[in-house]
Amino acid sequence: MSKDGILFDRVTFIGIGLIGSSLARSVKKTGSAAHITVCDINQAHRDKAVELGFADDASGDFIAAVKDADLVVICTPPGVCGDAAAAFAPGLKEGAIVTDVGSVKQSIIHDVSQHLPDGVHFVPAHPIAGTEHSGPEAGFAELFDGRWLILTPPAGTDETAIAKVRTLWERAGSQIEIMDAQHHDMVLAITSHLPHLIAYTIVGTADDLGEHLKQEVIKFSASGFRDFTRIAASDPVMWRDVFLNNKEAVLEILQRFSEDLTFLQRAIRWGEGDKLEELFSRTRKIRREIIEAKQA
Repeated sequence: MSKDGILFDRVTFIGIGLIGSSLARSVKKTGSAAHITVCDINQAHRDKAVELGFADDASGDFIAAVKDADLVVICTPPGVCGDAAAAFAPGLKEGAIVTDVGSVKQSIIHDVSQHLPDGVHFVPAHPIAGTEHSGPEAGFAELFDGRWLILTPPAGTDETAIAKVRTLWERAGSQIEIMDAQHHDMVLAITSHLPHLIAYTIVGTADDLGEHLKQEVIKFSASGFRDFTRIAASDPVMWRDVFLNNKEAVLEILQRFSEDLTFLQRAIRWGEGDKLEELFSRTRKIRREIIEAKQA
């Protein structure tokens, strides 16, 4: 991707795992910032960010890290975004933009906004991208190519700030959608949060089997189980926070899933093959639509 000019003189990343390090690499690659600072409480992560070349410097001091920053990107687990904001907010300059990459939006908007001083703009964001790997070395600049990035700016958010965050993600290869935060949380509860919860449960069930049977499950894993183990290998701290911070939407979708599961149990018990085939045909169509939308 070619350089398109500097968007921000100084960008600071708070936390530097898979998503943060991938975006930092993209910012470097596109020349979107003149200087990148990484702030992480983990010394090894700070050192790795500088060693890998996507950070110009790194600090464990929140206030020092955001000094003169034009953009601050919160890349911590959702449950500590508010704590991070409380720690760095006193060091923000007037006119700075704060954004995040969390996969829940209502709770993060609440937790972060209360700490930001007047004159600072908050543009919440969620990149729909990732792998099962974590840490600064897991990132790569192409992670967001062709993937959706959802912005959920609260009413009254500065339009220029929204446009600059949007441009940053467009340069990373993302397709942009602007959405209400509550609607976002319900949509993601079905497309992302519930599948992870199911994957964790199924792999946990396998882990609870007797040792001999568990080893055979691992040895003879079919593609379905392998796919579940990939999803269930995701960052446990992040996903703990996702479920706790999107509780209402997840519980609503989980109840609907439970009702659908009861329908399937009855159809299998009573040999109602027509009902099973109708459901499987309908869900197969969804897969084709995902492929056609280039999200496979």
